[in-house]
Amino acid sequence: MGDPRKPRKKWIGPKHPWVKDRLARELEIMGRYGLRNKRELWIAQTMARKFRHQARSLLALPDAVRAEEEKNLLARLTRLGLISENTKLDDVLGLTAENVLERRLQTLVYKKGLAKTIQQARQFIVHGHIAIAGRRVTSPGYLVNRDEEQLIDYAPGSPIIAQLRKEEVEE
Repeated sequence: MGDPRKPRKKWIGPKHPWVKDRLARELEIMGRYGLRNKRELWIAQTMARKFRHQARSLLALPDAVRAEEEKNLLARLTRLGLISENTKLDDVLGLTAENVLERRLQTLVYKKGLAKTIQQARQFIVHGHIAIAGRRVTSPGYLVNRDEEQLIDYAPGSPIIAQLRKEEVEE
């Protein structure tokens, strides 16, 4: 049966592990998004791959059957912020791992200016200084919904808030 805390693997690694071009591309993406290891990148690639596979399988269905499932998939991807409101199913086939990585909490904290570097954003999250709607989130890989994006801020009671206020008073 396996360990109940880890029901299944969330990623599929590369079939050919030592391709030089892929290794260089992965290393560059890891640096840009501040990933801890390649597993985090492979998780994002697997998520994008699954969404593309769902879109391909829906495109193969007859129109009568496809309409409801297509609407559900597009609504889910829109809620996650991976596609825009008026996107068609054909555009889902263009999803990449970078689209998924852009929705991670770590990336959004850095882009909102709550941290000076992408690595500092990861550290703030892991140490519990970042909250979404007042609820601490300690996972840098958390995928932020569009609704939650505006609610990202420092956690209440975080010493970083006191430090920022002290710096504002000194200026």
